[in-house]
Amino acid sequence: MSPNQIVPKLADNGIYLASESTFYRILKEQKMVNHRLDSKPSTKRYRPEEKVATGPCQVWSWDITYLRSPVKGSFYYLYMFIDVWSRKIMAAQVFDEESMELSAELFTRTCFVHGVRPEGLVLHSDNGGPMKGSTMLATLQQLGVVPSFSRPKVSDDNPYSESLFRTMKYRPNYPAKAFQSLEQAQSWTDDFVCWYNTEHLHSSISFTAPDDRHYGRDENILRKRHDVYEKARLINPVRWSRRTRNWNQIEIVRLNPESENSAGQHHQFKEAI
Repeated sequence: MSPNQIVPKLADNGIYLASESTFYRILKEQKMVNHRLDSKPSTKRYRPEEKVATGPCQVWSWDITYLRSPVKGSFYYLYMFIDVWSRKIMAAQVFDEESMELSAELFTRTCFVHGVRPEGLVLHSDNGGPMKGSTMLATLQQLGVVPSFSRPKVSDDNPYSESLFRTMKYRPNYPAKAFQSLEQAQSWTDDFVCWYNTEHLHSSISFTAPDDRHYGRDENILRKRHDVYEKARLINPVRWSRRTRNWNQIEIVRLNPESENSAGQHHQFKEAI
């Protein structure tokens, strides 16, 4: 027991031996100021457990990014949820504050809007207050959602959200100056989400649009691409020393793969864009 537990327990039994500071001084002299139980917490930060998605709405990732406001030093906050398997942006809402209540409300509303049953859904995020706040965690527990968190200060543990924000802020039409209002920030975000979900050909899902993959249209798209290449090879076989380009569907997506080394982490971050 620690001195701050010993002193009151002795007092409850009518005993006074010394103050807490004296206990600590004696322990230090005896080189006993350390954790003496088997339950000593490890200082090593283990990678989060691997999460595997084989279809939409199995694993989601989310995060918050800052958007500049017209007031120097003040920001708007973009909350964004993404489906890891399809890369579809499920929700993107701009608020004027970071809040666990807003996080819980937005997640609940997102599930309702998309008709998603949250039981068993894995929701991965960083370790910020809006992600790990009591209201958000209580909401996830009530809905049967499995929470998953990155290691503190390790962005590679949440590569899909980080990469999505990078893609967004590198768009040619991303404002060079601050957003003049929350409404303007939301309007720009809505346009980006529409483009990203319906037009952006994502490199990590065989260059299909997230919406097409999410709703099962990508299989037909990829099949047609394969047919085009096969016809081209038949017309001019000399140009094809090997098989045509692989247009197969990416069937499995892994978040924080167990066998991934540091080089693989960097590759995953780049490929998530």
